[in-house]
Amino acid sequence: MTTGLLVLVGTVWGALTGTLLPRAAYRFTVPSGQPWRDRCPDGHPLRGWLRGWLGRSVCRECARGGARAGGTPGGRAPVGAPSRPVGPAVPDPAPPVSAPAPVSSTALCATVTALVCAALAAATGTRPELAVWLLLAPVGVLLSAVDLRVQRLPDPLTLPLAATALALLGLTALLPEHAGHWRTALYGALALGAGYHLLYRINPGGMGFGDVKLAVGAGAVLGWYGWPTVLLGTFAAFLLGALYGGALVLARRAGRRTAVPFGPFLLAGTLAGLLVGGYTA
Repeated sequence: MTTGLLVLVGTVWGALTGTLLPRAAYRFTVPSGQPWRDRCPDGHPLRGWLRGWLGRSVCRECARGGARAGGTPGGRAPVGAPSRPVGPAVPDPAPPVSAPAPVSSTALCATVTALVCAALAAATGTRPELAVWLLLAPVGVLLSAVDLRVQRLPDPLTLPLAATALALLGLTALLPEHAGHWRTALYGALALGAGYHLLYRINPGGMGFGDVKLAVGAGAVLGWYGWPTVLLGTFAAFLLGALYGGALVLARRAGRRTAVPFGPFLLAGTLAGLLVGGYTA
């Protein structure tokens, strides 16, 4: 299979899996200490974590209600239609105490995931570890979406990501034509996890423990291509985070002590390390 065909396959895979992310992102997008969401913004119960959302990312019940009402999803009247019959004025109900979290755009999730998977396919080529990167990439996009919203990296995603990465890379090491080393992946996971844990203990306010757990998985995939790739991915993560924080300070949108979600930059640095490691392997 040629690299061009692999890039096409990666793009299609990323687009398809990206359409499944908004519901999971919505359910995970809650502040720390609160249970995962089990209802859509209109109050309908949500069953399952996957399936793409329609329109403004509504649930199946909202879509059915919109079809029956002949309006927009959720049974809302179409634009320009009267919201209530003409008659005595009725006071509007009191606004809710807290608005539901916004739902990620299906098109945006699909586009980002497709671009990430296409880049990984171009860098890795026909080597068997590409299957591992394509399986893990949608989870990374999901983690970034959640962390950007509520500065939280859910344990049901970070811990299985690390275990899955090591397990799949262990299987990949048994296949011919792979370009990495499973033992280095294991050591990279331990080293990066320990390093982030040390930073967390030194400055708990500057880094969350979710970043420590995510670093274990990042160290595993970076360690597959060796220690230079681990160092490169780690440096890129902190560089991107510092540039983003500095830009916020210069734009006066944040102070020096403002908390910034680091998960997306940790994942972006990991992606950068994988791309370079894949090209040079």
